[in-house]
Amino acid sequence: MYKHLFKGLCLSVALTLTGTNAFANQVSTQASPMKVKVVIVSMFEIGGDEGDAPGEFQLWKERQELTTQYSLVHGFHDIYANTETGVIGIVTGMGIARAASAIMALGLDRRFDLTDAYWLVAGIAGVDPLDNTIGSAIWTDYVVDGDLAHQIDAREIPTNWKTGYFPLFTNGPYENADNVNPNNSPNGEVYVLNQSLMKWAYSISKDTELFNTPAMDSLRGKYTGYPNALLKPSVSIGSHLSASTFWHGKLLNEWANEWVKYWTKSKGNFVTSGMEDSATLQSLSYLHNAGLVNKQRVMILRTASNFTMQPVSLSAAENLKQESEGEGYAAMGSAIEAAYRVGVNVVDFIVKHWDKTQHKEPSIAE
Repeated sequence: MYKHLFKGLCLSVALTLTGTNAFANQVSTQASPMKVKVVIVSMFEIGGDEGDAPGEFQLWKERQELTTQYSLVHGFHDIYANTETGVIGIVTGMGIARAASAIMALGLDRRFDLTDAYWLVAGIAGVDPLDNTIGSAIWTDYVVDGDLAHQIDAREIPTNWKTGYFPLFTNGPYENADNVNPNNSPNGEVYVLNQSLMKWAYSISKDTELFNTPAMDSLRGKYTGYPNALLKPSVSIGSHLSASTFWHGKLLNEWANEWVKYWTKSKGNFVTSGMEDSATLQSLSYLHNAGLVNKQRVMILRTASNFTMQPVSLSAAENLKQESEGEGYAAMGSAIEAAYRVGVNVVDFIVKHWDKTQHKEPSIAE
């Protein structure tokens, strides 16, 4: 009798922890987990998941026919899947806390077999006008965390310091640079993505035609003295700075370049700025250690919706105000479209060639 009571109590607790009985029933009644080939990771959606102005998720849901809904009460947004192709999509929510928890929730979800899955993080970002322009798509080689740091207010820093924002476990800007190892970052300061897979993704997508508009030309035309900012959108490779703070301006742009240079030992070059990717990679690293995912199959594609600093004609505050009022996001729609147009090359190849890609990551040599 007590054995049955104990089992009943455990079941009741399990149902409470999952959130709803409906979710638990969906897990228990599913015959076997869905074998996932590709996970599309988006960070936000503007309104509905379809039929209105698209955010990062909508184009994937519509064009990949992600019509099967899986309730995710323990995450930010439900999972949508194409059960025939093996592609699923998740919206993590904005910021590192939501991203980390959503990816962990998916990774621990018994309804999905993610052991062989590829992960494509596809979202918009700010772009450094020193390197690239709005509307472009950038495959990520390194992700550097911009939050793990010491900070002293700029009004109190020593006169010989360039910044009051400096790495943890140092006593000043960029100390102990010789001890930095991008391949061994126990605190999550830097993540090195699978370089072979990233270069392959770039190689099959580099000629993708990207959208450009007169409004984008007008905005980039303000960046005189920045020749790369004046170019048309293209597909390229660069490093991503992941930080919760939406920073902006020339001086912080200089900091971003130095920060990425420090943590990658000059192997990476700061090109794009966003929020969530270090958190996503941290959760995937833990899930990899548990044998639930393969972190070597993660790709990050960031597309440029705005510049990370002001043009010469404006102050940082003036430019940020214009962005918040919409003028600085002239490339928003084009960037969202670019994320799909470029990323779908990778998704379609993996699905089409699953007999090979399931067992081995594609590479340029192949």
